[in-house]
Amino acid sequence: MTRRALVTGASRGIGAAIAHALAADGHRIAVHYRSDPAAAQAVADALPGDGHVTVQGDLGADQAEQVVAATVERLGGLDVLVNNAGIYFHHPITTTSFDEWQRAWRRTVELNLYGPADLTWHAVQHMTDGARIVNVGSRGAYRGEPDAPAYGAAKAGLHALTQSLAQSLAPRGIAVAGVAPGFVRTELVADLLDSEAGEQIRAQSPFGRVAEPEEVAAAVAFLASPAATWASGTIMDVNGASYLR
Repeated sequence: MTRRALVTGASRGIGAAIAHALAADGHRIAVHYRSDPAAAQAVADALPGDGHVTVQGDLGADQAEQVVAATVERLGGLDVLVNNAGIYFHHPITTTSFDEWQRAWRRTVELNLYGPADLTWHAVQHMTDGARIVNVGSRGAYRGEPDAPAYGAAKAGLHALTQSLAQSLAPRGIAVAGVAPGFVRTELVADLLDSEAGEQIRAQSPFGRVAEPEEVAAAVAFLASPAATWASGTIMDVNGASYLR
C-alpha cells in the first residue's frame, strides 16, 4: 500500500527536497505551503510518482486542523508527518527593542513549536500502527543561537517534544524522531553564502562546506521509513561535524 505523507513548508528549500525524497521512496505527498500556491504546485508537479497534492495553511494561526483535514481528504489518509515549516528572526538581546523582542519570541515559538505540536495532535487522530512523525529541529538547540535566541529555544522545545511523543506513541506503533541540521544551502541564504561571511560559515564544518537540502532530506527519508522503528526518539545530527555532542 502506498504511504501518504504531509510535509510542511514544502514549497521550497529543505521541505521541497524532503518531499522529493519521500516521493522517490513511493510516498504520495501533500506539499504544504503558507502563501505561494504556484511554488507549491511546481514542487508537486515535479515529484516522482503521481497522486501528489498541495495544502495551504498558516501553521502559526491555528490552521493546523484544516491542513490535516485537507491532507486526509485529498490523500485518503495520513501515514507520515514531517514538521519542517519554521521561521528565523534576528533579535539579539543587546540591540533589539523590547517590543521587537516580544514579537520575535511570540511568532517564532508560535510557528516553530506550537505549530508542530498542534499539527501532530491532529495528525495522530488519523494515524495507525507503522506511522511516522519526523521533526526538523536544529543544531542551534544545542549550541545556542545568540542572534536568534527564540529560534534556539523553540527548536530545543521541538526536540523535547519529539522525545516525549516517541515514548507516548510507541504503544500505538507510531515512531517519532527528529533531525538537527546545521547550515543548509537554500535560496534564502544564497546571498549570505556568497558574501564575506560565507567563508566563515563553510569553515564551521571540517568538510569546508554547508549541507545541501538533499542531505537533510535523506536523513528524514530514513526516519520516515518502515525500517526506522528502533530509531524512535532519535534526534539525528546532520551538521557535517560542525557541532558535536
